[in-house]
Amino acid sequence: MLYEMRVYEHVEGCADKVRQRFIDEVVPRLPQHGIELVGVFTDADSGMLTYLTRYEDEDARDKAWASFGGDEGWKAAKAASEADGPLIAKQRKTVLTPIVPGLLNC
Repeated sequence: MLYEMRVYEHVEGCADKVRQRFIDEVVPRLPQHGIELVGVFTDADSGMLTYLTRYEDEDARDKAWASFGGDEGWKAAKAASEADGPLIAKQRKTVLTPIVPGLLNC
């Protein structure tokens, strides 16, 4: 089992748009592509969106994100939401492997 944490640094003034797009467009699509959403968070100071996903292994993770990236509905929703410019300034992702058995249902 492995986890991935993604942090989206939004363009100035776009935090609410990033969160709403994530809730409306990303969350419903993740399970369709084999991506298990574990949690979604915002930073109290910056409002940056952070979320944690879970996969059986690296191969499952790679296949899931390739599938998500090819989702025509997601591509259209992303393009529509960015008609006035990008919402995300920077994305950080970290792949995490649990080391303490039993936590997070590992």
